[in-house]
Amino acid sequence: MSQRAWVAAAIHKIEADFNRSADTHLIPLPLPAWPDIDAYLKDESSHPTGSLKHRLARSLFLYALANGWLHEGSTVVEASSGSTAVSEAYFARLLGLPFIAVIPASTSPEKIAEIEFYGGRCHLVESACSIAEESARVARATGGHFMDQFTYAERATDWRANNNIAESIFKQMAREPHPVPAWIVCGPGTGGTSATLGRYVRYGCHGTRVLCVDPENSVFFDHYRLQREGRDGPLPAVAGGSRIEGIGRPVAEPSFIAGCVDAMLKVPDALSLAAMRHVSAVLGRRVGGSTGTNFVGVLHAARAMHASGQGGSIVSVLCDSGERYAHSYYNPEWYAGNGIDVDAADAAIAAAVAGAPLPALPACGAA
Repeated sequence: MSQRAWVAAAIHKIEADFNRSADTHLIPLPLPAWPDIDAYLKDESSHPTGSLKHRLARSLFLYALANGWLHEGSTVVEASSGSTAVSEAYFARLLGLPFIAVIPASTSPEKIAEIEFYGGRCHLVESACSIAEESARVARATGGHFMDQFTYAERATDWRANNNIAESIFKQMAREPHPVPAWIVCGPGTGGTSATLGRYVRYGCHGTRVLCVDPENSVFFDHYRLQREGRDGPLPAVAGGSRIEGIGRPVAEPSFIAGCVDAMLKVPDALSLAAMRHVSAVLGRRVGGSTGTNFVGVLHAARAMHASGQGGSIVSVLCDSGERYAHSYYNPEWYAGNGIDVDAADAAIAAAVAGAPLPALPACGAA
C-alpha cells in the first residue's frame, strides 16, 4: 500500500470511529444560592477513553496524518500526565501503530493500566519538567514520531467547527434559558481547550468570557499575569509536579494562548479536591480533581455575576472520572501523606455553595 493510500485509510478509520460515537452530555449542576444563575458541566468522561483528552488525541492524529508525519508502522510517542496518553494509545491501536507514553513516575496507576490496556508502553520519568525532552529522545531512538501535544494542541483542533468542545457546548445550550454562557470555565492543561473556547466565542461574536483555573505547582497563572501586564521575565520555579493531574504544568506550554483567556484564578489543591467531593456527591459518582478545580472557578464566576446583578449561565467541564484516582483523591491516607486539611476545605466549599465568599484567591483579568 502506498503512503498516501495508508494515510487515507487511517483517516477513514478515525472518522468512522468518530461517527460511531455519540456526543458527550451537558449536565445541569444546581447552584441553590444563586437561582438566577444556571450552571452546567460538559461531561467529557463519557468519551470512549474516558476524558476530555479523547477529542485532543483524535485531532492530533488527524493533524499528524494530514501533515505526513505518521507512516505505516510508525512508533507514536507522547509526553503526558496520563489522560492524553490513554486516548492516544486508543487511536494508535486503532491504526495498528506502536505507542510509547512518556509520563511522570507519579502518574496514577489506574491511568498506567489504561494505557497498557490499549497496547501502549509506559516510559516513566522522575521529573514532569523533562517529559517533552525525553519524548523527543525516545522518538529519535525508535525512529518514531513525537506527537507533542503541548506544542500542537492549539493548532491541531479546528476551533471553527468539526464538533470541537465549544461548538458542542453552544449547540447543546441552544434550548436552555440562557443559551449563550456568560462564562466558560476550564483548566489550562495543554492550552488547547482554552484556546479553542476563546477563539470560538470570538469567531462567533458571542459575549462569553473564558475563565481559566490554575492549580498549585503550576506556572500558567504567573505566565498569564506577566502577559496581561505586558512584561517578559523568568517565571517562579515550580518544585515538583501538580497534584491535580492533567491541568497544572511546571512550564508555560506553547499551546497556551494568553490572549484567548479573559481571566485566571489560582486555586489551592485542598479547595480543588473539596470541590471535587462536592460535585461527586451531587452527581452520585466520582469525578476527577481537575473537575473540582473547575467548580471552584464556577463558584467564583457565579458570585461575581450575582454581585453585579447579572443572571445567566456558566458552563464548565467534567474532565474525567474519579475512578482513575482511587489510590489518591479518594484515599484518606493520601491526604494525610500530603498534609491536606480535608475538613477545613470541605467546610469552605459548603459555605461557598451556600452563598458565602470563597477564601481569597489570586485572580487576574476581568471577573
